[in-house]
Parts: sequence; structure tokens; C-alpha cells
Amino acid sequence: MSKVQSPESKVEELPVIDGELVEVSPVEVDLDDEEKTVVSAKNKIAKTQNPKTKAQNPNPQPAIRNYLFLPFIFLTVTLLGGWRLSSPENAFIFWRPALFCLISAAILMVLFFRAGLIKFEGWFSEDFPTLQNVANGAVLVTLFAASAQIFNALLPEQGLPFWVLAFCFFWTLWNNLFADFDTKKLLKSLGALFGLAFVVKYLILANLTAPASESWLQGILQNPTKEAFTWALDLPRFSGGTGYIQFFTVAFYLLGLFLLPVSPQKK
Repeated sequence: MSKVQSPESKVEELPVIDGELVEVSPVEVDLDDEEKTVVSAKNKIAKTQNPKTKAQNPNPQPAIRNYLFLPFIFLTVTLLGGWRLSSPENAFIFWRPALFCLISAAILMVLFFRAGLIKFEGWFSEDFPTLQNVANGAVLVTLFAASAQIFNALLPEQGLPFWVLAFCFFWTLWNNLFADFDTKKLLKSLGALFGLAFVVKYLILANLTAPASESWLQGILQNPTKEAFTWALDLPRFSGGTGYIQFFTVAFYLLGLFLLPVSPQKK
């Protein structure tokens, strides 16, 4: 009789191999130019979709605007606001701001916060680093200095015209403290106020005063009306180039207010 083999007997035992694992260096695969382009494009898409990559690479444009460009504008206004050109030598004279200019600048800063042009919690916070709070404070200090010098540029230097226009400025600013203002209305009001003051000082009052002459007697004989207004109003005589300088001073100041963000964190 023939023996029947079971299926288990047909299965052969596999040999056992003893050995150690060996680390193999990665193999470099040569890719075509098209394949490399596809891979690099996929990597760029993955980086842009990763929120961590966005946080590590913030947009530097707001920081450049807030901490470089804006202080440069306000410091330029601070410098130009005190410049005068003497007549007839056209020598540069720096006219210091009166105490009233500092008071008006402080009231104007309160208006900026009240109208929403500047939000205090957006500029100063305990969550911000100390260096950031200091930098934000430095920007606002330059804004205050430029505001004081813009009043210095638009107000007559002395005499009765100074007190008349100073009263008009103070009355307007004081009433605006208790009025409902938003940012656009405030900028329009300041633009109209500064424009009117510029016209009064550099177009009307400047034409009422006579240019400096070599002899006061010669000036009286040639133009007695202008000499009388100059003596009555007690206005210093400056060259016509002073008006051009102060025109750009007002324009730079309004540009700085337009670019000033409500919060440095706002893009």
C-alpha cells in the first residue's frame, strides 16, 4: 500500500539567517529639470499654506512705514517748521515755538485719540515687548514735536496778529474736544484750519508788511502804508521764500497724518 503524505509534510522549513543591520546612506536620484521644477513648486505651495511659515516671515512694509518713514516725515516737519528766511539777506533763522504752540499740540494729540486716529491700546500694551512700546512712544513723540512746530509755522511770530490767530486756534481746538468727530472729519477740519491760517499769514499779513530797505526814511517815502502796517502790527520781515518752505511743511504734516496707522499692528 502506498503511503499518503499530509500537506504539512510538503511545507519546507525556511532557513534562519543570523546577521546585523547595516545603515545604508541615502541614494541620490538624478531628476530632470522638469521634475525638479515640479518638486520646488510643491515645496513653495506647502510653505505658503503653512501658518507657521507666515508667522516666521512677517511683512516688513508696515514696520518700515511706522518706524522709519513716519518719524522721518515728522522730524522733517519739526525742522522746517521753525525755519525762516531773513530779508533781504535770505539767511536761515530758526524761530523757537511759543508756549502756546506746545499747549495746542497737546490738545491736538488728545483730539487724535478721541477721534480714533490713534488707539492707545494699539500702541501700548503689556503684551508688547518693552522695545516695541519704547519705539511706539518715540513715534508719538515725533508726532507731538511736529504738531507743535506746525502751529509755530502758521501763527504770526509776535504782536497783535499772533494773539488774534492764537485765540482762533484755541477756540477751534477747544470746541472740537466736545464735538463728535471721526478720523475723516478731523483730517478735513485740520486741513481747512491750516489752509486758512497759511493764507492769512503768508498771503495777507506778509503783503501788508514792507520789504526791508536800506533806510527806514526811504521806506516811508516809497511805501508809507506798508511801513505803517509793519509798525502797528509789529510783524517781523521775512523773505518770500519762507512761505514756500512752510507750504511744504504743512503738506508733509498732512501726509504724515494720512499715513499714520490707528495701530502699528494694523497692516
